[in-house]
Amino acid sequence: MIAQIAAVVIFVAMFVMIVLERLPNYIVTLTAALLTIFVVFILCMGDPSAAWQSLNLGVFATEGFWYQAELVGESSPGINWETIVFIVGMMVMVGGMSSCGFFRWLCLAMAKLVNYKIKLIFLSFMILSAVFSAIIGSITVILFLAAVTVELSRMMKFDPVPMILSEIFTANLGGAATMCGDPPNIIIGTSLGYSFGDFIVNTGLMAVVGLIFAVIYFYCCFRKQLVAGVEMPAGGFPDPRGAITDKNGFIRSWIIFGATVLLLATHAQTGLTVSTIGVFIAAATLLLSGKYVGEIVQGIDWETVLFFIGLFIAVSGLEQTGILEVIADFIGKVSGGNAYVMVAIIIWIAAIASAFIDNIPFAATMVPVIKSLSATTGVDISAMAWALSMGTDVGGNATPIGASANVVGTSICAKAGRPIGWGKYCRYLAPATAVVIALSMLIVFVRYL
Repeated sequence: MIAQIAAVVIFVAMFVMIVLERLPNYIVTLTAALLTIFVVFILCMGDPSAAWQSLNLGVFATEGFWYQAELVGESSPGINWETIVFIVGMMVMVGGMSSCGFFRWLCLAMAKLVNYKIKLIFLSFMILSAVFSAIIGSITVILFLAAVTVELSRMMKFDPVPMILSEIFTANLGGAATMCGDPPNIIIGTSLGYSFGDFIVNTGLMAVVGLIFAVIYFYCCFRKQLVAGVEMPAGGFPDPRGAITDKNGFIRSWIIFGATVLLLATHAQTGLTVSTIGVFIAAATLLLSGKYVGEIVQGIDWETVLFFIGLFIAVSGLEQTGILEVIADFIGKVSGGNAYVMVAIIIWIAAIASAFIDNIPFAATMVPVIKSLSATTGVDISAMAWALSMGTDVGGNATPIGASANVVGTSICAKAGRPIGWGKYCRYLAPATAVVIALSMLIVFVRYL
């Protein structure tokens, strides 16, 4: 009982500090991890083996970490190293692509393809945001897409805010479509044994339905504002080819990117885990990047990596003391064992929580909860898993602080002299978020229950 209380106090304090943002998030989670190890596992439980289990270092020596003939859906409590290795690999690949001007070229090429027509740029950038976020993550996509949007807005004399708001929404929505599009999906997939293809045919379908709605919704909201002040700048539009700083690196980026998509799409058939794919991505990028290696390594977001490590240990404290089973029992009792009510609770709580707090710790906490719920109630775990994924990935769209992509996009607008207040942001994106969550819930009801 004392160990349970200590684990809850540490975890709640960690969450509060993350929300308050008084300290860097990685410091908060690492502190919570150390307290969990020494206070919960060693002092309260008197079980040093629980501390070792939370570090989960032995997983590197297992065959299943690198190769699995069949996806088994088992994960041990503690650090999910498969998620961390894969995320680092993706960071390295994205760094390699950025160093040669790949992303700026892509945006300018898309704008040129639609002949710089403002409404067509608006529509194409929304789709581009969703598609690329499904592979390389929403934060990276918004970083380059919003910056190019601001650049075009200055040349063509239009307000970039409507376009960036729509890009933020579709980036988070696109991230829900695949296993690697958003960190919560990586956690769900590696913990429950789902493949890249599983996400495509499940959350991918819901994301496509949501994207169709989003395109129509935002076009109706902003169509009167999508007017350019000039047809052609005096100096002409920038040539997309001018964005490429390294032609050989540009070609290598396409090859590595294509290989990554292929490996992810086929990993259920090849047996290669996302850990192996992450290592391959990083090794191939670094080996072929030449003079950019130092720049790429320095660009890795090590603070995010440390954030994940601390988070997983803190969640392990809740798991090993039985708190997550208590939460699962509570949800089961509140729902009365009704699968529809259970799914509704999961998707809406996930969405509301993710609008105000980081969706990564929420997803990491809820994965073992839905495993316990499925075991005790007999409800298909896939229904709860897809509901959790859509709730955490899409729910963050509702507020300016709900997802990292939101913070990045609004910051770029502010630097461009076009600040977006909470009122304007929520007026457009909160209703869209609620509709997509409701649509996703209905799809889960129809397909899985």
